[in-house]
Amino acid sequence: MALKKKPTEPWPLITGEYYAGNPENPVAVCTCGSHIKPETLLEAGAALTGPCKTENIGIEKMVANMVSNPNIRFLIITGMEVKGHITGQAADSFLKSGIDKEGRIIGAKGAIPFIQNLTEESIERIRAQVESVFMIDTEDVGAITGKIRELVSKDPGALDVDPMRIEIKVGGEEEEEHGPRALAAEVVEVRDRMRLMDAAVTNNGLLNKFQAGIYAGKMEGIALGMTMILIFFGIILKMVGGH
Repeated sequence: MALKKKPTEPWPLITGEYYAGNPENPVAVCTCGSHIKPETLLEAGAALTGPCKTENIGIEKMVANMVSNPNIRFLIITGMEVKGHITGQAADSFLKSGIDKEGRIIGAKGAIPFIQNLTEESIERIRAQVESVFMIDTEDVGAITGKIRELVSKDPGALDVDPMRIEIKVGGEEEEEHGPRALAAEVVEVRDRMRLMDAAVTNNGLLNKFQAGIYAGKMEGIALGMTMILIFFGIILKMVGGH
């Protein structure tokens, strides 16, 4: 029989737009921008299901609810992708690649995919505990429930660790445990825009150098052409004068 662990009390830890089933089930389902009827998914064997709209705080809350329950070993990422945020792709990239030194999810394509409220320990835990199953842009309930049942049949058992408690509070309040203060999305967006501006300035500088090089090349070409013409006429005049 597969190992099962008791999750935190209460579980799920973080309030949100989700539905919880049997906490011993090994599958969580993220429906991204879609609202798929939860009862069918929970009956198929999902422990947790619901949408996730943002590629930063939304993913953080989802992680907090999964690491607080070591029984969850798979995350199905499905439903329609969230425009601009591209949350499903960000969540998949997060589980597969983690974050860089600035907290940006490696490989994420969304607008502000920055993780600010998860410690290195919690990131290592979720990546060791949960495997991503990417089914983005799928709203076929039959396909989703079929995948849930397939993963339940492959249940490896709980990760043999104690549940991790992460309290995430938005709005400037300090974290009760593990996490730093939440960084407002606006601040993160400004920082991201500054990075893009720096890149644009650098690119403009390179473009100006390139254009200057082309201009200098043109001037050299014109000068060389004029010199060749003068030499050519000089030769002709010499030949005419010689006759």
